[in-house]
Amino acid sequence: MEHKKLNNTVTYKLTPLNDPNNLGVQPRIITSSAFMGRDDSCEIVLSDKNISRKHAKIEITNDGIFIEDLQSSNGTKVNGKKIEAKITLTNGDIISIKPFEFKLEIFRPVVAHAPTSIQNVEISDKVIELKKYVHELLPTEIDLKRVDFGENSEDLRKKTESAIDKILSAKKNEITSDISINELKKEILDEALGLGPLEDFLADSEISEIMINNKDQIYVEKKGKLVLSRKKFISEAQVKAIIERIVAPLGRRIDESTPLVDARLKDGSRVNAIIPPLALKGCSVTIRKFSKKPFTIDNIISFGTMTKEMADFLELSVKNRQNIVISGGTGSGKTTLLNVISSFIPDDERIVTIEDAAELKLPQDHVVSLETRPPNIEGKGAITIRDLVKNSLRMRPDRIVVGECRGSEALDMLQAMNTGHDGSLTTGHANTPRDMLARLETMVLMAGMDLPSRAIREQISSAVSLIVQQSRFPDGSRKITHITEITGMENNVITMQDIFIFKQTGFDSNGKIKGYYTATGCVPKFVDDLRNRGIQVNLKLFEEKPNPEK
Repeated sequence: MEHKKLNNTVTYKLTPLNDPNNLGVQPRIITSSAFMGRDDSCEIVLSDKNISRKHAKIEITNDGIFIEDLQSSNGTKVNGKKIEAKITLTNGDIISIKPFEFKLEIFRPVVAHAPTSIQNVEISDKVIELKKYVHELLPTEIDLKRVDFGENSEDLRKKTESAIDKILSAKKNEITSDISINELKKEILDEALGLGPLEDFLADSEISEIMINNKDQIYVEKKGKLVLSRKKFISEAQVKAIIERIVAPLGRRIDESTPLVDARLKDGSRVNAIIPPLALKGCSVTIRKFSKKPFTIDNIISFGTMTKEMADFLELSVKNRQNIVISGGTGSGKTTLLNVISSFIPDDERIVTIEDAAELKLPQDHVVSLETRPPNIEGKGAITIRDLVKNSLRMRPDRIVVGECRGSEALDMLQAMNTGHDGSLTTGHANTPRDMLARLETMVLMAGMDLPSRAIREQISSAVSLIVQQSRFPDGSRKITHITEITGMENNVITMQDIFIFKQTGFDSNGKIKGYYTATGCVPKFVDDLRNRGIQVNLKLFEEKPNPEK
């Protein structure tokens, strides 16, 4: 049975983890109380001689979902523990009625918060036709081709709004009471002078990412969850016009000969756009927003991404010039974390930042920001991350901060870390600290130097001090799952030890991740070095903590 999400209700899905008697046991959506057992009258029939006729009962109330063993012969287990009375079930629980096992999944509806009232209503054909009519006549009232969209003035907005009023007045008999004239005018104005349907999303501080699949589909990430917006573009041409409006001030272009482009908005938000023929269903745009006010370490702690002890350790590491690689998947928060821990670099040090699209906003004064450049229409003039890393070594940097290592620049970065530029930081895509080491090795090989693997691993083990692993969980939360120290080489293998870890213990009734952070009890080598030099370090940071729920 396929899972279908019910409007404004919680949906409970019971998925079999095995089928011991080859009975073709299927997933079930539980919508009301249900008996489990081998009797044919049970809602969930489990044909096996070891199971009682009515073995257990699942009950659904306004308070949640419960399970009760009905004095069966062999009992019922939840997460490996035999139940003695009715208990509450939570998302991810494993129900065992031997020899059968089921996993409970709880789906709750996600409602997107609407920045404006018109977002809550499907854009009718009537509204779209009105918009098209206004956009066709607007050039006859005001010459928007001569407008500098980089500097929208209040006068320009007033002139455009006046022109829109004049055009709409001819259609006043077609504007029915169910259409908000103010919202309609605002949206047309946004489309004429701004970024159309995107304006409200860019203004909403709770939205972190905007994804346009085509003119009819705009997804947003809000509080870590992806939701489909009800806003739409009136045409594919409008989507392309907005892309051009974004990239033109940066001296970049997008057309069939250059059908993909990276750019950024005025506020620093990162933009990637791709158009047909590469995008088969229409123009696609992804916008990664960044907080207008950069997050601080206190914000990161309050979000539950790390603990105060972990933050203190990272501050100690940065101030004592440890080379750090932040590892994680797409959207896990690597750049945000890099920005936060880079703020620990002392103000009297010279910092050179290198990025594909400038996103870092460091609070220090002595910062030189460098950005790559794509090739021109003739395929020439490109400046890569590797070019900038090489050049930065001639700029007398105390620290080099690379937004992301994804290719051959990893070799130059490692060499910089090994030759007097201690305390440098970068990020990379990997799912575990060990995977990050393997990825670094692969990226070094991309430099085409034909180095033996042992030489590369020795370079990595001597250059990288710490790997900070950040992950994005299914509930939308972002957490540092490992802070791992690179300890050296042994038998051609890079050795490491975890300093801090996040231990997941399950899910709560709302489907949120449950778990706790703890040190492992291992003290990093550089901390011992600091103590030998007479520098006091609070060793309580590294004391292992028990599960607070026990």
